[in-house]
Amino acid sequence: MLVSTTHTLQGKEITDYKGVVTGEAILGANIFRDLFAGIRDIVGGRSAAYEEELAKARQIAMSEMQERAQVLGGNAVIGVDLDYETVGQNGSMLMVSATGTAVVVR
Repeated sequence: MLVSTTHTLQGKEITDYKGVVTGEAILGANIFRDLFAGIRDIVGGRSAAYEEELAKARQIAMSEMQERAQVLGGNAVIGVDLDYETVGQNGSMLMVSATGTAVVVR
């Protein structure tokens, strides 16, 4: 499935708009606690373990969004936006959300 942050796909014609699709993934507080407990993996101000968890959450959100686009009959998602928000009591969780428009292209 084609996925793009743009509102058009070069060389493709959008023949139908199916609607807005989303996907979400939430990292719980225990992940943060575990990651910060393993602070020793930080090199140059970056935590490989934390970045890996964020990448996994982003992939889950993107996959859910694409699955929902397929359910609507789309074969591409355009205008994709990724957001990262803290949620829960005292911001103890991180939510990654992916939002876009499911379309049919040819």
